[in-house]
Amino acid sequence: METVSFFNHQSWTDDLPLCQMCGVGTAPNCVYSPDGKGTQSHPNEDGHLRFRGEDGCFLYGVFNGYDGSRVASFASQCLTAELLLGQLTSNHTDGDVRRILTQAFDAVEKSYFETIGDALAEKAHLSNYVLPHNENVSFHQLSSQSQKVQERLKELEQEVSGGATAVVALILNNKLYIANVGTNRALLCKSSSDGQNQVLQIGRPHSTDNEDELQRLATLGVDSARVRQAGQIAGQSSTRRLGDYRVKFNYSEIDLLSPAKTRPVVAEPEIHGSQSLDGVTGFLLLMSEGLINALESAHGPEQANQEIVAMVAAELAQQNSLEAVAQSVVERVKRLHHDVYVSGRQRSTYCSRHEDMTLLIRTLNMPLADGALTPTQGGRIYPVSVPYSNSQSTSKTSVTLSLVMPSQSTLTNGTNTASTLEEGTPTPGSQSPTATLQSTNTQTQSSSSSSGDGSLFRQRGSQAAQPDETGRVPPYVDFSQFYRLWGSDHSDGQSTQGGLGPQ
Repeated sequence: METVSFFNHQSWTDDLPLCQMCGVGTAPNCVYSPDGKGTQSHPNEDGHLRFRGEDGCFLYGVFNGYDGSRVASFASQCLTAELLLGQLTSNHTDGDVRRILTQAFDAVEKSYFETIGDALAEKAHLSNYVLPHNENVSFHQLSSQSQKVQERLKELEQEVSGGATAVVALILNNKLYIANVGTNRALLCKSSSDGQNQVLQIGRPHSTDNEDELQRLATLGVDSARVRQAGQIAGQSSTRRLGDYRVKFNYSEIDLLSPAKTRPVVAEPEIHGSQSLDGVTGFLLLMSEGLINALESAHGPEQANQEIVAMVAAELAQQNSLEAVAQSVVERVKRLHHDVYVSGRQRSTYCSRHEDMTLLIRTLNMPLADGALTPTQGGRIYPVSVPYSNSQSTSKTSVTLSLVMPSQSTLTNGTNTASTLEEGTPTPGSQSPTATLQSTNTQTQSSSSSSGDGSLFRQRGSQAAQPDETGRVPPYVDFSQFYRLWGSDHSDGQSTQGGLGPQ
């Protein structure tokens, strides 16, 4: 059976090299009991890919599966095969790349439905199965056979059900392309030459509150007002998805979709690009819907993009492994979500459970922190102020996100602003670095972090420092470099060395 052969044998993409410039963090779904303890309700259904192809091509993806992991697993492998086995070259134009991406998603879905073809045929046969009338067959025998048929139908239903949403990033010729199907998210954080940091959300989720998607459904004859009110289509908030045979081929039997002239829920990706990465310093984030929803449930949607970027920046400043960075951020979100639930505050009612969470981080011309060095030994400190609120209100208050990105040049600490931009929205060059973000928070707190335990410096050895002849303990930090630079920058022709430093 084709389904078995695909899932039990070696993957098509096992020989492709993994990209070493990205890291992935994951956490399984969790349901909290009243005492705050969490249990996993189903196996992890998310998937991801992170490959380096030929000709300077890189492919990344995050897949949010539901009703099983089959579609997410299949899509992560099949999509890679459709894109990285010679299909993309540096000679392709932007139009070529868009066409190849669109065709790849179409091929993935068709291939998936082919793998479940035998199961669908058996399911159709058993659904129409009628036991022949036979006077020699007892009622008990009839009931036994009927029960076996029902059990097999249940198995087949599980085998053909399920789907996935996907967000895919392709880097070719140092240009970024984002292909999105569903409700995952892509963020690009860029550190500009004037010290500001821009946070761009690339594209919008294909959900039941997306006006463009509602208009698309309306043109097909679907009552978009009912879709918006329902908030879900067949149990999912996405209006585009991979797989989900029941919704794709039996939509006429679904009340909300029955008026549609043609298939309303599609797998066609929305493609954004190309965006040049020449000279860009920062990072790209691909996030599953579960991660986004967990953070927004805990703190509200207003600052979610800025919060996740600030967490990543803080971890990049202290970790020397991208895997550790990604996993640490996921654990932060998981902890925030749990803490809000046990706090009993207003948003705790939204945090009784979370779905599987996946975060993929791809750095762009940005070195990792040297985790072996303390700040006094040459390590770097990147303070990040993360705004959040403990309560909900409709009144507005301004908060500033202080985000200092790691860079290869000499670091100058400062207060910069991250802003959420739709693709194509320019950031004025004259914008003040201290511009504020608007938030619907009344009680805004800021927490600075440079290391996981809250300390800026590593502990000194067990041997205590001894006082000198004056009774003073030698300083922990040598500020002579600072005094010299301060003096050169603020000198008005007279030496200032005498006015600074220890006397």
